[in-house]
Amino acid sequence: MRDLTGREVRLAARPQGWPTPEDFAVVEVGVPDPGPGQVVVHNRYMSVDPYMRGRMDDRKSYLPPFQVGQALDGGAVGEVIAANGAPLEMGDVVFHNLGWREFAVLDAAKAQPVDPDAAPTLSAYLGALGLTGLTAYAGLFDVAAMKPGDVVYVSAAAGAVGSLAGQIAKLRGASRVIGSAGSAAKVEYLTKLGFDAAFNYHDAPVRDQLRAAAPDGIDVYFDNVGGDHLAAALSRMRVFGRIALCGAVSMYHESAAPPPGPANLPLAIGKRLTLRGFLTGDHEHLRPEFVAEMGGWLRAGQIRADETVVDGIENAPAAFLGMLRGENLGKMIVRL
Repeated sequence: MRDLTGREVRLAARPQGWPTPEDFAVVEVGVPDPGPGQVVVHNRYMSVDPYMRGRMDDRKSYLPPFQVGQALDGGAVGEVIAANGAPLEMGDVVFHNLGWREFAVLDAAKAQPVDPDAAPTLSAYLGALGLTGLTAYAGLFDVAAMKPGDVVYVSAAAGAVGSLAGQIAKLRGASRVIGSAGSAAKVEYLTKLGFDAAFNYHDAPVRDQLRAAAPDGIDVYFDNVGGDHLAAALSRMRVFGRIALCGAVSMYHESAAPPPGPANLPLAIGKRLTLRGFLTGDHEHLRPEFVAEMGGWLRAGQIRADETVVDGIENAPAAFLGMLRGENLGKMIVRL
C-alpha cells in the first residue's frame, strides 16, 4: 500500500535456554497491496503465549518452528483497512494468526470475523472468548471429562488458561478447586477468583502442599506445568482420575537434556488413570457451545477475565519474556 509502513518483530537468534531481548528484532517494513482474495488488517491487539517458546527452537513439533530473520506469528485481532475481492469490508473486525506485526496481509479465508459489541474489549477474543478460553473449556470437558462433584487441581492457575479453567470448573459444579501459583500475591488472587484452596509452589514441595489442600485426593488435574507438579498430582489422583496435559512450562527452557518424566508414573496403572495431551484446534466443534456459555458468564459477571496489557509492538518481546516469568495475572496482551 502506497507509503504505508509498519513494524514487525522478528526472531533474531534461537534462544539458548531462557530467551533474552537480543533474540528479537523490531523492524519497519512496507505494507504490500492485498492480492486477490486478500485483506490488510491493522492489528489492535496481539497475544503472547507459552507455546511460542517451543517454536523458537529448530525442532519438529505440532507447529513449524519460527525462522531466524523472519517475523513471528500468533493470535491477533484488528480492523480490515483494505480488501481485494474478499468477502470482508473495510472496518470489519477479525481474528487471525499474523500477530507480532502492526499490519497483516492475509487471505480473507484465514481471517475470522468477530462481533466487537459482544465482548467487553476486542482483546477478549484473544483471551476469555478466544483460544485461551476454549483451551480451558476443552481441557476440562472434552479431555478430562470433568463432572459435577469432581475435585479439580489446576497448575499455573493465575495464568491465562489456568485462571479460566479454575473458574469454569467451579461454575460447572466442581466440589473443590485447587490452584498453584508462584507468589503470595497470585495465591491471594486465586482466592478472589473463587478457588477453594491455593498455594505458592515456592513455599514447600508441591507434593506436600497438594496433599494438604486435597486430603481426599483429586479427580481432575489440568496440567500447565509438568515436572514436579505432575508428579504431585499423580500421587493425589483418585482411581479413574483424568489428567489434561495442556502445557509443560517447567520444561520449556532446558538448554541441556530435559529432566526425566515423573518417577511415580507407574501409579497411573494401578489407579487406572487417563493422561491425555491435547491441542485446542482438535476441539473446534465445541466453539459454538463455548462462546454461548462463556459469553453468558462474562455478561453476568460470573467469570473474571483479567488481562495484563503492555503497550506498543516494540515492547512485545518484553511482554513475552514477562509472561514466561509469570509476571502476568490472567492473559498477557500487547496493545498495538
